[in-house]
Amino acid sequence: MSERGLPVAIVRACLRDGSGGSPTAVMDEAPLSDDERRRVPVLMGTSHAVFVSVHHGQPALRFFTAEGELPACGHGTVAALAFLAERAGGEEYRAILHASGRAFAGWSVRENTQVNTTFEAGPVDLREPTAIERDLVLPALGITSNTPGSRVAAVGRARMLVPVATPSALAALDPDLERLRIACDRLGFLGCYVYSAPTRTGRVPARMFAPSIGVAEDIANANSTACLAAHLAGQGITHLAVDMGDSLGSPSRITATALNSGLIHLGGTAEITRIAHLP
Repeated sequence: MSERGLPVAIVRACLRDGSGGSPTAVMDEAPLSDDERRRVPVLMGTSHAVFVSVHHGQPALRFFTAEGELPACGHGTVAALAFLAERAGGEEYRAILHASGRAFAGWSVRENTQVNTTFEAGPVDLREPTAIERDLVLPALGITSNTPGSRVAAVGRARMLVPVATPSALAALDPDLERLRIACDRLGFLGCYVYSAPTRTGRVPARMFAPSIGVAEDIANANSTACLAAHLAGQGITHLAVDMGDSLGSPSRITATALNSGLIHLGGTAEITRIAHLP
C-alpha cells in the first residue's frame, strides 16, 4: 500500500456502560484493491475495517477483516453509524444503509461524545445442526458433541450457536482454535457463538470464536446476537442485552429486540476515539 495518508476513524463499537467496546477502523471509500483493504485492520490494530461511500444520500458499507470481505458485520454497522452521525452533525441521524445488496434502516442519537445506534438486522435462517457439524465443531470448542440445544444460524454467513450451562462454564472455555478453524472452513461457517442462558431481565453473556475470518475471538458480534435473538424469540424472549469481550479485557454490550413482524433490531453505543492515517 503506497503512502497516501488516508484518514481512518478508530471507533469503539458496542461500549458497555461507556467503556470497552470493539475498536473498528472506519474510512471513506478509496481506490484500494481488496488486498489493500484487508491490510487496513492489520495496520490500524483492529479486527475489522468498514469502507463507507454515499450515493444520492444513501450510505453503502463494505466490511473487511485480514482474511477478506464479509457480507455483513453488525458491530461494523454500529461503528459506521457513529461515523456517519459525526459527519452529519446534530443530535439525531437516520439513513437507509446498503451492504451486499441489502437495504436496511439505521438510526442514531448522540449523547455527549457517544452515539447510541440501532439498525435492522438481516433475515435470520435457523436450523438444527447435522451430526457431522456437531462432531466437528463442538469438540474443537471443548464441549461434548452430544450437548443439546445447538443451532446453525445464518445472517449473511452461517455460524453455530452453542449454549453452555453457566457463565462460569462460558468463561472457562479454551477452544482449540486451529481445530476450530479447520472445522469451520470445511463447513463454511463464519465461526461459533457460545452463550449461557439469559437471566429474567434478558442479560446474556456470550463469546464468539471466528478463526476462519482471522478473528480468534471477537470483542462484539452483533449479527450473531441477532441470530440468538431470533432463536430465543421462539421461546418468548424478545429483549436481550448481550455482554461480550470480558475474556479479552474489553467489555462490550449489544442489545437486540425481536419484533412481532419477525424483524430484529440491533443496538450498540459507539464513540470515535481518534483519527489515524494509513502509513
